[in-house]
Amino acid sequence: MDFKKTALGIELGSTRIKAVLIDDKHIPIASGDFEWENQLVNGIWTYSMDMIHKGLQTCFANLKSDVKEKFGVTLTEVGGIGISAMMHGYLPFDKDGVQLAEFRTWRNTITGEAAVSLTKSLGFNIPQRWSIAHYYQAMINNEGHVPYIDYLTTLAGYIHWQLTGEKVMGVGEASGMFPIDSSTCDYDEGMLTKFQSMTSVDLRTILPRVVKAGDYAGVLTDAGAKFLDPSGDLVPGIPVAPCEGDAGTGMAATNSVRVRTGNVSAGTSDFAMIVVDHPLGVHSEIDMVTTPDGSPVAMVHCNNCTSDINSWVSLFGEFASLMGLEVSKGLLFTRLFEIAMEGDPDCGGLMSYNYFSGEGVTALDQGRPVFARMQNAKFTLANFMRTHLASALATLKIGMDILQRTENVEIDKLYGHGGFFKTPVVGQKMLSAAVGTPVSVMETAGEGGPFGMALLTAYMLWKDEGETLPDYLDNKVFAGAKSTTITADANDIEGFATFLSRYKNALPMEKTATEVL
Repeated sequence: MDFKKTALGIELGSTRIKAVLIDDKHIPIASGDFEWENQLVNGIWTYSMDMIHKGLQTCFANLKSDVKEKFGVTLTEVGGIGISAMMHGYLPFDKDGVQLAEFRTWRNTITGEAAVSLTKSLGFNIPQRWSIAHYYQAMINNEGHVPYIDYLTTLAGYIHWQLTGEKVMGVGEASGMFPIDSSTCDYDEGMLTKFQSMTSVDLRTILPRVVKAGDYAGVLTDAGAKFLDPSGDLVPGIPVAPCEGDAGTGMAATNSVRVRTGNVSAGTSDFAMIVVDHPLGVHSEIDMVTTPDGSPVAMVHCNNCTSDINSWVSLFGEFASLMGLEVSKGLLFTRLFEIAMEGDPDCGGLMSYNYFSGEGVTALDQGRPVFARMQNAKFTLANFMRTHLASALATLKIGMDILQRTENVEIDKLYGHGGFFKTPVVGQKMLSAAVGTPVSVMETAGEGGPFGMALLTAYMLWKDEGETLPDYLDNKVFAGAKSTTITADANDIEGFATFLSRYKNALPMEKTATEVL
């Protein structure tokens, strides 16, 4: 095996750091991972820098072990490396590279004042989780570290910086820091000027430089090689692709970078990404970001998806253990997802809110997981599980309705990926019932973001002169890809609509829960 003809993608996701190594036919040949969880520290959702370093290095070590087991060699080099991570958030550093504040992740809903003010001033929706909202909120709060910020970046941008010494970022990831002008694939000049007039800060002096997919974004330095692989086996000099966010890698992994294609990533959070063909109005529920090659994308981002489901599955696992049954978590998920398909299309009158954290789409700054039912509801296991699956998609559906009904956004293809779709049929059918369109899942969808980042790295390494990212993915990666497509029937679509109507009507119950619990 010639490992110079491979591409490595590493993604730091919300619950797992994963590395996927692909060959020159774009087939995954090895992987490694590390499981972690965010922590709520002094009211801030964060990951410690020690855990970030440990997780990345453990993930890479596990990849090396997988290569050793499969190929009998120590991995010392690859053709190229690409880093992606959960988008948005806040990581400020001073001129000496010292971290000035805790890493504030996308999950935080503590920047409401800044988000509203920026949206009004810039004439562009600025969600709470965007880096610029965190930065401006820190200004409003008169936080002492603000005057010392020399570099503001994201988690992906930080890792890329450590590996290469370069303060650069892929355009898709950058579009979650500050608005992008797709005609230039760079920060919007007019909005930069407006921000400077508001604050006297020239953001270009502290934000990463923006580059497009396919560009080279540095090489692995000596220090970077030791940062990723402290054992010293990895050699420096490896080309590094522009870092991206998990939204961009999801688009690449599902071949959803062409106009009027879209994908839904559903895991700890869920979000829909639709590549649009016309300008949209300003909606607080809709983010405008870009593909990794700079095309405009309408994004419906929901902070909460599967965390509540995971908790219930763990509870059922405890019950199984109490009864003397040792059932794997994977089998529990499969059986419980499958039984949900036997439930009533409208969930039998049960109700659930899966809000572990606040939710911008429904204007909640905090969240409390809530399950409720009427006395005469059909309280069965099937309805119980279907309710939680519907709840995981309900907020997403509220945002999608704005795109499809208000803004007349058309979708030719919609792909699903992430843990919500791991059990065959179930996640696809539920999403199709929610959005009323066919939903496809590719065989490679389980690889998710790190696979997408590996593909973006491959595009940098192996594209032909003038070859666009959509053409590269269509012709060289997914031409023979296998996928399944499912369309929900009319009863499922009508049932989800009934559930969603009840969900909206009962939202004051969730708000009250945040106030009294």
